[in-house]
Order: sequence, then structure tokens, then C-alpha cells
Amino acid sequence: MDAEVGRRRYDSLRRTAQALETRAEIARAARRLFVDCGWAATTVRDVAREAGVSVPTVYSVYGNKAGLTRALADAADLSADPSQQLAELEAAAQDPARQLAAMAGFDRRLYERAGDVITLLREAGRSEPELAAVYRDGRRRADETRMAVFSSWPAGVLREGLDVAAAADIYAGLCSIDVYATLTAERGWPPDRVERWWREALVRELLS
Repeated sequence: MDAEVGRRRYDSLRRTAQALETRAEIARAARRLFVDCGWAATTVRDVAREAGVSVPTVYSVYGNKAGLTRALADAADLSADPSQQLAELEAAAQDPARQLAAMAGFDRRLYERAGDVITLLREAGRSEPELAAVYRDGRRRADETRMAVFSSWPAGVLREGLDVAAAADIYAGLCSIDVYATLTAERGWPPDRVERWWREALVRELLS
């Protein structure tokens, strides 16, 4: 009896692992096609063919084409390791400069690992309302994190004349996908140099 229970448990774990790998393969296929061919030109059938699964499998996992894009956006955030950012923010709770460094590190990882997805969502969102909503949701979550951190600082930490909302605006302007792309793709900066510059610039611009 115990052996039978153990076998069923491992069979269940194996099925779960296979399902997760199928989801990951579909997401990878969608990312390749959306980035290479564009959102409008890519169909669910194309994604299924690229992933080596059936069309009904794609629908059962993600629902529809818009669901695929939302999954890509979620995967982009996860690729930057938000748990690492949270741990670093909590460890540096009494040190605003270190907290800014933690946020800059997260954004560097995000743009380095998933900048193509972010750009896709923004550009395709100009004509696709569903994608625009996914992009806005990602930007909203980022702003909420920044404002929560800035709001936790004691009075007098922010540079004179700045409030939390203005500080979030300045952060967003400095640590944007466009700035990252310009410095890395056009100016030849390695990602670690961008991150280092962000850390220094954020301290100059935001802290008293």
C-alpha cells in the first residue's frame, strides 16, 4: 500500500513537472515569434507549431493570444527575480541609497533579460488595447513599488522640493527601457556600467 501511494505521488509530481515544462516551452515559443515576427502576424497556431504542441493545448494553458502576452509579461518580471529585490530592500530598510541600488539592480536585470518583451508590449500596445493594458499594468506595479519605498523614508531624506510622486517620476525617467537601450545598444555600455551609473545618479537626484 505504501509503495502504491508513493508511486502515485511521484506520478503526480512527474505530471506537474511536465505541465510546467509545457507552459515554459509555449511561453518561449511565443516570445520568439512575437519578437521576431510581431504581435499582429503571429497566430496561436504559429505558437503551437513552434512549441511542438497542439493548438488546444495552447488554449488550455493560456486561454487565448492575449493570455499568452500576459504570461510573457509575468515571466519578464520573474526573470528579474523580484524576491531578490524584496530581500535587498528589506535588508537595507535603514539605508535609502542601498534601497535605490536594489531597485536599479532589479531594473537592470529586467531590461537585460526581458527588454525585448517590454518593447514588444509597448509598441504593439499602440494598436492593441489588450497589450496596452498589460504594459500599463506592469508600469503601475513598478511605480507602486517605488512609491512604497520612498514613502517609508523619514522626512528629510528626499532632496528638498521633492515629494514621493515627483521622486517616482524622476526614477522612471532615469531608469527606463529607452535609457538602458540607448546606453547599451547605441553607446556600447555593458549592463553593469548602466546599473552603476543609475545608482550614482539616483542618489544625486533623489536624496538630500
